Amino acid sequence: MSKKILVWFRNDLRMHDNEMLVEAIAKSEEILPVYCFDPRHFEPTRYHSIKTGAIRARFLLESVQALRQSFQQFGGDILILQGKPEELLPQLVAEHHITEVYHHREVASEETAVSVAVEDLLWKLRINLKHFIGHTLYNKEDLPFPIKDIPDVFTQFKKKTERDAMVKPCFPTPEHIVFAQLDNWGAMPALSDLVLHEDLQDLLPEAEFKGGEEEAFKHLYDFLHAGEDMALANASLKKNEVVSKLSPWLALGCLSPREVYWKMKEAEANYGLKPYFNQVVLGLLWRDYYRFMFKKYGNTFFKPEGFKKDAQVISLSDSELLHSWKTASTGHPLVDAIMQELNQTGYINNASRLLVATYLVYELKVNWVMGAAYLEEKLIDYCPASNWGNWANLAGVGNDQRLTGSFDFEKQLKAFDPKSTYVQAVRA
Repeated sequence: MSKKILVWFRNDLRMHDNEMLVEAIAKSEEILPVYCFDPRHFEPTRYHSIKTGAIRARFLLESVQALRQSFQQFGGDILILQGKPEELLPQLVAEHHITEVYHHREVASEETAVSVAVEDLLWKLRINLKHFIGHTLYNKEDLPFPIKDIPDVFTQFKKKTERDAMVKPCFPTPEHIVFAQLDNWGAMPALSDLVLHEDLQDLLPEAEFKGGEEEAFKHLYDFLHAGEDMALANASLKKNEVVSKLSPWLALGCLSPREVYWKMKEAEANYGLKPYFNQVVLGLLWRDYYRFMFKKYGNTFFKPEGFKKDAQVISLSDSELLHSWKTASTGHPLVDAIMQELNQTGYINNASRLLVATYLVYELKVNWVMGAAYLEEKLIDYCPASNWGNWANLAGVGNDQRLTGSFDFEKQLKAFDPKSTYVQAVRA
């Protein structure tokens, strides 16, 4: 019997720099790519939000469809399913005589639990689930410290990593793929199949960001090869601002962090070192840091009390204040303008996220997890580690307790939009 490997795609929707895909092709006679639209990703949460809103879901659909088209160019396809992976994958293994299943590891608890469930059920079938790591700039085995000893302070993590670790080269994009033979590769779900009807009513027909690997490369190329004046006009040098423009594709794995790094090095060789290139690396390091913090501490970041056992208990019930923040009707012009942009586009820059989060937590006195859950619903670049890690630290319950009390709304306000140009632009 020929060796047939099932390649389970999740947040790794790309052909380039994909070790999982490269090895599956090399180690098998044929592969069966699979993507599962898990209904749990679109359910209501206990924090009065839904897991995935319409804008984020549309970006996901575009990204999966783009991967499908890439496989079709190789004469194959990707099997599209709706359901829980732990129920679907064992059935596929038995039906198609799969000899091994490949997937990328995740670090957040819900995603990890699904992997464990799949692994347990496959084990009963005597089938191995092989794990790959493909979401970070640095692999954990290349770090200068074990996970349990990673510094909690970002500056220490950055200094030691940049000094003692190397960024590996990218894996080559496949040139030839042999696919399993299927009569029916499954239909892409409609957006209305995934999200609540009321969430579709205000969805803008055009979006600034379009999902998929090709779109990711276009954006990366335009950014790296733009003139300095254009690049600086499009991206301020505030922390994480530059990488946030790449973050939607990084979040779904349409773009590899290593690809960004090495393409930036090529541009640097051609144009010289630009100040915003360093900001790209800084943003990638922040992504790595929070993923490794989740690996180190597990579920703690999702708890309202976080790492602070004596944290003030704030109600998790819905409230008018929370509703006003979500609906851009707080009465504060800048906060409302930012929330309006978030609701319309699914994206706001890092400084904006910091400002509206500070307002919710310290001015409105709403439990921080309500805000984190709402951004999970809305942001097209949502990553569990970065989102919940940033919110926990801002609320003073994160792993870096030195940040407690360091967020001042009025100070941020003066630095962010001293002449109210942002408010005027959003409302124009």
